[in-house]
Amino acid sequence: MSESATPSATTPLSSAQRRQIVWLSLGAVAVFAFFRVLPTGTNLSHGDFRLEGGNVLEFCDPAAPQFLPVTTARSPVELTVSPVSAIQGQETSFTFQLRTSTGKTIGPVDLLVAHTRKLHLMAVDSTLTDYQHVHPESVTGEPGAWRVAFTPQQSGNYRVFADFTPTATARGLYASVDLQVAAANVDPHVAARVGTLDQESVVSVFPITRTKGGHRFELDAEDGVIRAREPTELTLSFQREDGDIVQLGEVMGAFAHLVAFDRDRSGFAHLHPRETDLDQKPDARNPELHFQVTIPAAGEYVIWAQMVLDGREIFVPFWFEVMP
Repeated sequence: MSESATPSATTPLSSAQRRQIVWLSLGAVAVFAFFRVLPTGTNLSHGDFRLEGGNVLEFCDPAAPQFLPVTTARSPVELTVSPVSAIQGQETSFTFQLRTSTGKTIGPVDLLVAHTRKLHLMAVDSTLTDYQHVHPESVTGEPGAWRVAFTPQQSGNYRVFADFTPTATARGLYASVDLQVAAANVDPHVAARVGTLDQESVVSVFPITRTKGGHRFELDAEDGVIRAREPTELTLSFQREDGDIVQLGEVMGAFAHLVAFDRDRSGFAHLHPRETDLDQKPDARNPELHFQVTIPAAGEYVIWAQMVLDGREIFVPFWFEVMP
């Protein structure tokens, strides 16, 4: 019985094969090096948005929205504003500046577009009855400077929260700054009624209903309440009071935006609906949008809903109490 020849497992490579492997390896290294040196546009790195120690504001995961303690935690970004004061009812042009904790300015090239904008500013007064969402534009020739004009409707302290996504991290980050608004010559009784109306409507059991601009709005929580530290599903529904079709538009690449503030304005939660396909609009007569939020502490809060209805932007507040 003859033995068949068995090929050796250690057959040496030919010189041509060795040269081919060397050239493939060199090519892979060259491609890797090329992409490593490609400019990203920003001179800032991930480390520029980190702080050492405890009580530091962390990056936000947009897939798990939650209330962010912006003023009670240290942010790796400083937000400043000029001027630091304004007059109630008068439009004022403000210049905001973003800097890292190491003093580096943050300009447009350092930020990613999120919901159609690179920088979102949310301004709210101490009564939480005037909320404005504005988008500054960068100032040519002034590194890190962003300019926007808006009209404070109340007097007193305004807190402005910045919401942005650094290119170096691709994760949401936040900062805040305060400015003072001097009172104009308005009837103090009228101003008092504006604040009291919303604050008296604080409820602990959902749904909450409001009417504004010919529409009826309802905000509901899945279990009828919101409890601290528990993820909660929210449903925002709205109808025309005359029963006609709702003309729902888009605002910042979504059908609606919700922003929640606590009574002390220690932070905020910026929420976007699960309905992300803008080609699939909700029911024309009884549209519903769904959100999720986690709020860490019990207390009184307000959620401002921002939408475009009948071609006009509308803001609707919902006051509620978060249970322990």
